[in-house]
Amino acid sequence: SVETRRVVMKLVVIVPLLLLLEVSGYAECRCFCQVTGDLDDCTCDVETIDRFNNDQLFPKLQSLLESDYFRFYKVNLNKPCPFWTASSECGLRDCAVQPCSPYSAEANEQQDECEKAKHLGAVDVSLSAETREALLDWNKYDDEAERFCVVDDEESPDSQYVDLLLNPERFTGYKGPEAWQIWNSIYEENCFKPYTIKRPLNPISFQSSPGSEARTFYSWLEGQCVEKRAFFRLVSGLHASINIHLSARYLLDDRWFQKKWGHNVSEFRQRFDSGLTAGEGPKRLRNLYFLYLIELRALAKVLPFFQQSSFQLYTGRPEEDRKHKEQLVDILELARSFPLHFDEASLFAGDEKEAAKLKEDIRLAFLNISRIMDCVGCFKCRLWGKLQTQGLGTALKILFSERQLEALPKSSNQRPSFQLSRQEIVSLFNAFGRISTSVRELKNFRVLLAEEQ
Repeated sequence: SVETRRVVMKLVVIVPLLLLLEVSGYAECRCFCQVTGDLDDCTCDVETIDRFNNDQLFPKLQSLLESDYFRFYKVNLNKPCPFWTASSECGLRDCAVQPCSPYSAEANEQQDECEKAKHLGAVDVSLSAETREALLDWNKYDDEAERFCVVDDEESPDSQYVDLLLNPERFTGYKGPEAWQIWNSIYEENCFKPYTIKRPLNPISFQSSPGSEARTFYSWLEGQCVEKRAFFRLVSGLHASINIHLSARYLLDDRWFQKKWGHNVSEFRQRFDSGLTAGEGPKRLRNLYFLYLIELRALAKVLPFFQQSSFQLYTGRPEEDRKHKEQLVDILELARSFPLHFDEASLFAGDEKEAAKLKEDIRLAFLNISRIMDCVGCFKCRLWGKLQTQGLGTALKILFSERQLEALPKSSNQRPSFQLSRQEIVSLFNAFGRISTSVRELKNFRVLLAEEQ
């Protein structure tokens, strides 16, 4: 009956990762995993995360990210790919797509697609003269420290500030072998995985038995230390989050007089439906929540740094700067109040020398991933890829700097041993803003999927 169906839908919608369990085949456990030594211990219901994020944290965070301090990000989009000769526009200043042949009807159609992708992938670098002058003054408040990411040379003539609000992360048409090569390089060379172990649904390999490869892969993964398993899940969660953004801000209509962006349910299904992804989709979504908890924990841990009286979000407008610092501290205090925080106590808890080596291995692996972002062909994708990897790298830096954070000086006359540069702060909060948005978009997709039935 209609009433029975309504009850079923209500029950389904309250289970975040199931995403229409009975209707669309998103079947996975109803809890989420805290790191307590076993990544598959279900100790936290994702409904708690959804409520906390969607109702409390997301609105405050989005308001903060619209402020001038957080909306401008300095980036060099013209650095050449350090690992392979890119066949697309990688490294060119103005081109955003692979050059296309002008010959034949098929080529003309390809040219049209290229022009469309060029437009969608272009980065708007326009800033007012007043803004440019103000940004120059901000640099003197920047500081350096040990990094998990390659930071662009801010003095390079190719580095420029980009207004993130003018360049939202969304579908650009960047896909196919070049995009696959980026993720393949990340997974195959930077996740501590031997080449003999094939990850499930690798688009570049020609597997005849994805089920068998998945069993082999997860059997290998379970045999790794908790830190390496966590590292893989972070990368997978970041990948999932980016795919959600592209599905949620998809180009639905591209007429000359208007562009319509919105949710593409079919695209979302292709990436996350359990049946269409050989069971991988729900795992990807669990990893997204894992990433959320990692970055949320970093925000909670770094609160004392931002509470220092000497710290300010400098834009040269004292009243606004004080207001935005209060907003930021309020968000971090809210993050700290979350009742089911990621427990990092089991990470690097063994022999001190071995733990230090493993920590350095992970730092270097993540550093390498940040360099791969310079191989991304689409400029807009490169922008957000660089920002999000730097943001996650900054979160890891915070989690690995517990002693320095505990030793923060009580007096403003003493120089703290822990520092974050403006670039790290902007990337940290914007990267978490992307993860927070992904969690919120899952709610929107659940509603849209329910309406389809």
